[in-house]
Amino acid sequence: METEIELKFFVSPEFSSQLLRKIAALKILQQSRRALGNVYFDTPDQILRQHDIGLRIRRFDDVFVQTLKTAGRVVAGLHQRPEYNAETTGTEPDLMLHPADAWPEGFNVDMVQQQLHPLFSTDFVRQQWLVAMPDGSQVELAFDQGEVNANGKTCPICEVELELKSGQTDALFTLARELCTEGGMRLGNLSKAARGYRLAADYAGDAVKPLGSVPLGEQDSVETVFVKTLEHALGHWHYHEQIFAERQEQAALEQIEQALGLLRQSLVTFGGMIPRRASALLRQELQWLEGELDWLPESAGLAYLLAEKGYALRKLDCRKTLLKQIEARRDDLPAPEETLALIESARYCGLLLDLSRWILSRGWQPFLDDKSRQRLAEPVKGFADTMLARSWQELQDVFPAERQLNRIDYLDQQPRLLRNLMSGLSFADLYDEDRRQPFRMPWIDLLQGIDDLRQLEPIRALIPQQEDEEDRRQVEKWLQRKEESLIHAMDQTRQIGIELTPYWP
Repeated sequence: METEIELKFFVSPEFSSQLLRKIAALKILQQSRRALGNVYFDTPDQILRQHDIGLRIRRFDDVFVQTLKTAGRVVAGLHQRPEYNAETTGTEPDLMLHPADAWPEGFNVDMVQQQLHPLFSTDFVRQQWLVAMPDGSQVELAFDQGEVNANGKTCPICEVELELKSGQTDALFTLARELCTEGGMRLGNLSKAARGYRLAADYAGDAVKPLGSVPLGEQDSVETVFVKTLEHALGHWHYHEQIFAERQEQAALEQIEQALGLLRQSLVTFGGMIPRRASALLRQELQWLEGELDWLPESAGLAYLLAEKGYALRKLDCRKTLLKQIEARRDDLPAPEETLALIESARYCGLLLDLSRWILSRGWQPFLDDKSRQRLAEPVKGFADTMLARSWQELQDVFPAERQLNRIDYLDQQPRLLRNLMSGLSFADLYDEDRRQPFRMPWIDLLQGIDDLRQLEPIRALIPQQEDEEDRRQVEKWLQRKEESLIHAMDQTRQIGIELTPYWP
């Protein structure tokens, strides 16, 4: 058995000239070019897929190799999957070529063998270079161009793969950093096989999903929870980046923004043990990316006002004028092509690579003193109780029951409320859901209310542009009624939230 450790990138066909320039500056030990044909197999009900197992037979020249890939993990494009390889004589799969311990416990190999059939194929030309890295590591660099084929349907293959052949995982990131300095590369979370399964099943793509709680175990240490939180946020980010790349849905960008929020908040939550200087560059780059996406709330507000031909504005006499002004403002915001260029930029790719490397190498460890190491090694429950109590006190301070809050108050406190809710996601699995959810729900509702309030801001900005005085007065009254209604509901929600009993000890 081998453990395949690699980074995958999606690129355009034009990237080849840029890649060849970069390779010319590297120390190349070997190079080759060959056509590869691959057939993937599964049962009619895709038992292998259900167990996250891939089975393929690869053909190159007159050689056939059967490969079994079992469940692994992916962090920001870094794929780590155990694999078993065996030479065979043709394109008929034989599961007996792989050892018994390669299969999950209780897996019926004989039954699966009888039901196997070809599911899809991948055919591509691979240009390959074995690179000697300065630290002595060896990395295999491959550039693949071809297509996936399933039942007559095809999708293109154009990607770069870096696979660690010997040495340190850090060498993969060092080489990737050198390759992405001119942009044009996007870390890939979908393997060729994953795209083949999608094509075979006529799968249109993943759905946007909300940021959920971090999966935890009761015995996890503080440091383990920190790592799991970072990986959870990074996975959510990368999952929605792929959706945006495929369909340009703004909702996917909004979820990337949520993931960035969880990453930044985790650095604050665990900041008492992990010095700021350990993450200074990462925080700077995360803040940069948040700035690149800071137009999303305004865009959401404009979309709300324009929905169903401006239904929300139907009672206003100047509705048509307002709609034209709103459309003009929407057209000034970044277009999907600009955001696609952002996620293929050198700085964006570099941030993902640096963040992934920081997590995998535990980049904060050299900055720790003995006391911090000891605290990070302790069971997380006591730390979680302390941090949630501190977060709760902060909410009580900024949303006191006795104080009347206005529009500005609520909008100003939105980032703080979001940070508090993010902190809860890191520790949620440590507590009983039946107690946790009712406590969090009013605050989630309050956050939604603030979002609804923010969606009205584009109208406020347009009021001075209304030339007719009567139109201005009408829009101002409409806006006032909307805001008063929202704030009244938010005040009630806030009161309910303040009176609830916390779910932690």
